[in-house]
Amino acid sequence: MNRLLMTASTAILAACAGAQADDLSIRLKDPKQWVSPTGDDANLRHSALKQITTENVGKLVIDWQFSTGVLRGHEGAPLVIHNVQIPEQTATDKNGKSFVTRKAFTTDVMYLHTPFPNTVYALDLKDPDHKIIWKYQPEQDAQVVAIMCCDSVNRGLAYGDGKIFLAQADTTLVAFDAGAGAIGGPKRNEPLWSVKNGDPSKGHTSTAAPHVFKDKVLVGIAGGEFGVRGHITAYDVKTGKLLWRGYSTGPDAETLIDPEKTTHLGKPVGKDSGINTWEGEQWRTGGGTTWGWYSYDPELNLVYYGSGNPSTWNPSQRPGDNRWSMTIWARDLDTGKVKWVYQMTPHDEWDYDGVNEMILADQTIGGVKRKALVHFDRNGFAYTLDRVSGELLVAEKFDPAVNWAAKVDMDKNSKTYGRPLVVDKYSTQHNGEDVNTEGVCPAALGVKDQQPASYDAATDLFLVPTNHVCMDYEPFRLSYTAGQPYVGATLEMFPADRDKGDMHTGAFIAWDAKAGKIVWSNKEAFSVWSGALSTDGGVTFYGTLEGYLKAVDTKTGKELFKHKTPSGVIGNVISYETSGKQYVAVLSGVGGWAGIGLAAGLSKSNEGLGAVGNYASLANYTALGGVLTVFSLPN
Repeated sequence: MNRLLMTASTAILAACAGAQADDLSIRLKDPKQWVSPTGDDANLRHSALKQITTENVGKLVIDWQFSTGVLRGHEGAPLVIHNVQIPEQTATDKNGKSFVTRKAFTTDVMYLHTPFPNTVYALDLKDPDHKIIWKYQPEQDAQVVAIMCCDSVNRGLAYGDGKIFLAQADTTLVAFDAGAGAIGGPKRNEPLWSVKNGDPSKGHTSTAAPHVFKDKVLVGIAGGEFGVRGHITAYDVKTGKLLWRGYSTGPDAETLIDPEKTTHLGKPVGKDSGINTWEGEQWRTGGGTTWGWYSYDPELNLVYYGSGNPSTWNPSQRPGDNRWSMTIWARDLDTGKVKWVYQMTPHDEWDYDGVNEMILADQTIGGVKRKALVHFDRNGFAYTLDRVSGELLVAEKFDPAVNWAAKVDMDKNSKTYGRPLVVDKYSTQHNGEDVNTEGVCPAALGVKDQQPASYDAATDLFLVPTNHVCMDYEPFRLSYTAGQPYVGATLEMFPADRDKGDMHTGAFIAWDAKAGKIVWSNKEAFSVWSGALSTDGGVTFYGTLEGYLKAVDTKTGKELFKHKTPSGVIGNVISYETSGKQYVAVLSGVGGWAGIGLAAGLSKSNEGLGAVGNYASLANYTALGGVLTVFSLPN
């Protein structure tokens, strides 16, 4: 190929990539759509729609419902994409003659997902009956469910380049035509492209939603309870080609860390930092999985996410800080190279995964406006960092029950700067002996797990679903075998205030990230396992494990509306507009870690990695289901 043709080809490819990014960025700015798993690249989970206000939200009624046909935990949320081109559909009669069964048309589409077997529905939002346009039903080995840690959940879909992306439980990442579904090959139900992101025989699974940033689709991996070594991978949205993969542990060449340029609390991390705080070869089965949410700052071209627990859960078997598990990561989108890291829970002893969402919301701290990142960690501390440099700005408890650490050391001159100061009584490591540590707060499921928070710029408040649960934790020794559980601890969970006769296990709170304090808090009988949604109408929505969709005044927390859906809500609330009307939608279907007893039929108190006993009474309020419920104001 001559130089002129090469230049022309390069220009065409660049133009195509730009068009993909432009389409996505334009849609992300339109509040009438819900284009990404968390609503936008910054994980704000805020809607600028305001037909529904504090004055009229109490009048909401059910507009329509849709049953998914699956009875396990329904986490995540649907997508809503406007002006999707649906192609003509044809069939062939007995004489071999083709005829049109459906003319081409353009409409607004909702894309809905389920837990395993990960069925995907495309629903016509302009059709009065919300007709199914297409459906995808994956062919997966049902045995993958047995290696899914905490229910067979899936947290949603992604959109980009005219495609819908799904990360199946068996780690297969698939891409569909948004208008036509899975028509990419000669076989019925075959996607445009698919790639295998892991190996279930070694404990790898997928539960997280993919995320599309520019011309790349990013996907993580689950399986920390099977000794899986975590990684995040970028694939080309057009072809599925693997562009880069960054591991959580291991040598610099595999973590994509530059020992001199990548910083931790302002200092270079040094050579092979993902190896030298592990004993021997333990980093190879070290966990640090990446099953949470990802965010992206286009100005900095940085992707932010968290890594999970180190393996095993028995801390005495893996001495050292176990870097880079339990870490906030800032990676360059184009190359995967790491700019900075911050490890929140070095040498984790409690399963405080760091995978919760990174919210990119600028904050003025000490009179200086910062490009900030706010993160509510499982360990019970809410962190505010400078997302450019990784500087730690605020680290405070967002549940008063937290006791495993006294505080995070904020003295930059201290040898323990940036580290949590562990209270010896609540350490689960006792001179190499396995003993039962009692009354640790929070429990392993954290003050907040994967259920995402929301940020309302008008009030500068973060609206946070939380757990109020403690535990007894007893480690035990075990050996690693590929594909087999690699936990090494027995847990019992219970309400944080049970000694006071208060059995509530959740709260919905408003948080000031500048000061690091709770502004208001609403107690809930059970953990709030649903993602929050704030709106320009001054209303914030969330769901409860008993099945209620609730609406509160964002400023004050005053409850303004509640309606009980067919099953417990662990899905994330969204809002969209079509044909000039605003809607609020949520998936209900009890399950997830908090509801695993109901979802999987478990009854022993220490089953479900300790959760079953704490939520045993949930069966008195709700039952299994799988229903999308959509609300609107009456005409």
